[in-house]
Amino acid sequence: MILVNEEALDWHAGMTVRDVLKAKNYRFPLLVIHVNDALVPKKDYDTTRIPDGAVVKVIHLISGG
Repeated sequence: MILVNEEALDWHAGMTVRDVLKAKNYRFPLLVIHVNDALVPKKDYDTTRIPDGAVVKVIHLISGG
């Protein structure tokens, strides 16, 4: 199991950041992702593996003026 924004999510071997985003239905185009406090660049969402027990933070960036 992993925590995504403090909510439990079932973990599976080979799980990537992209898998987490799909599972949680995150579609916002401007996201900042941290896995165990390490920033994950957008280009690495498909290749960064999530370890069992990880803490994932997904932050929606909002701008305005």
